[in-house]
Amino acid sequence: MKKLFIIGFKDLKIVFRDRPALIMMLLAPFLLTIGLGFVSGRFSGGSNTGISNIPVIFVNQDGGQLGQSLVDVLNAEQLAELITPIEGTDPQAAKKLIDDDKAAAAIIIPEGFTESIIPSDPQTSVQVKQIELYTNPTSPTSAGVIKTIVDEFISQVEVGRVTGEVVVTQLLNNGLIKPQDAMQIAMETGMQGAADAGITQPITLKTSSNNGGEVKFDILAYMAPGMALMFLMFTVTNGGRSLLAEQIQGTLPRILVSPTKSSQVLGGKIFGIFMTGTAQMLILILASSLLFQIKWGDPLAVLILVLTSVLGAVGWGLILTSIIKTPSQLSAIGTALMLIFGILGGSFVNREMLPNWLKTLSLITPNAWGLDGFQTLALGGGLKDILAPITGLMVMGVVLFVVSIFLFNRSGLGKG
Repeated sequence: MKKLFIIGFKDLKIVFRDRPALIMMLLAPFLLTIGLGFVSGRFSGGSNTGISNIPVIFVNQDGGQLGQSLVDVLNAEQLAELITPIEGTDPQAAKKLIDDDKAAAAIIIPEGFTESIIPSDPQTSVQVKQIELYTNPTSPTSAGVIKTIVDEFISQVEVGRVTGEVVVTQLLNNGLIKPQDAMQIAMETGMQGAADAGITQPITLKTSSNNGGEVKFDILAYMAPGMALMFLMFTVTNGGRSLLAEQIQGTLPRILVSPTKSSQVLGGKIFGIFMTGTAQMLILILASSLLFQIKWGDPLAVLILVLTSVLGAVGWGLILTSIIKTPSQLSAIGTALMLIFGILGGSFVNREMLPNWLKTLSLITPNAWGLDGFQTLALGGGLKDILAPITGLMVMGVVLFVVSIFLFNRSGLGKG
């Protein structure tokens, strides 16, 4: 075990003496975070989030209670600083404003929307009409915010619809209510069902942490870990590249035939990669806290999330190292994977903007799990609130580690 730690810390020292590696590990993500902070308005004296007064046009053709509820959501006091709702009357004119880059999104509530969700005759089959969201592709972040609000509203409407439908159907079948009373009872039951599910308002913005302190979301709390997690993939693949380089140069085979066990050598190399990734993440988080005043929350939760994020990333780095033959190939493929994982995991674009199948696919990346955890902590969450990301990262890291060790042994890299 002592030799394992000695090898690991030796590799850690070598990395921190490598100036080009340090630039990619620390300086590049730090500068990108600063650049994105300027773009988002974080350093221009605006709001703390860098996102505010998003113009959104709504056209309510419904005339029913649910359509008005969505309008009330958009005009809610809680969202007053976030969005600027503009009422329209013509769907095509609203879409034209989006095409002309005059707003981030248009929400079209179709005629008969309420009736399609809560029909006046519950025993009549009615095709559900869909709310149309028309977004501006040049404002992906703002459009993503509006999409999240609409999705939240629709999900809560669905809770009420299913609850009301089941209850009213049973009451009608048993003759306990009259058909003319069905709609009113369905609406009352649906609203009660939503309340039972913990939905007391259409949209609730979290403004306090678990300990009661006020929380304001900082856009850099999203960008900083996003960049750090993306460049973490460079760090772990760079560690794998050095492992392959030592094998080609003959250094690794000489170590493997020494009295040191092959498991200690390989374990020490992997431990060195893990320690390097951990140091990178902690340095970037500490720097962002000191320079940008980002509040990360519970230090223990942050540390555990960092360790599991690095574990997941190291797993992918080991898989690549076990199947790629040369350092140059690993460097090229590792860089490509870094960018792909960055895009899928939300480092550049909010994952909510991705199609459902891509959002599901993004869960293979440590970026998606890690970023979700860091956002939760920045919004006032604690360790118990990030158990899902931590578990996902741990499972990812362990599974990939086991597979990579099997591949190492088959290739002869892990044998003495």
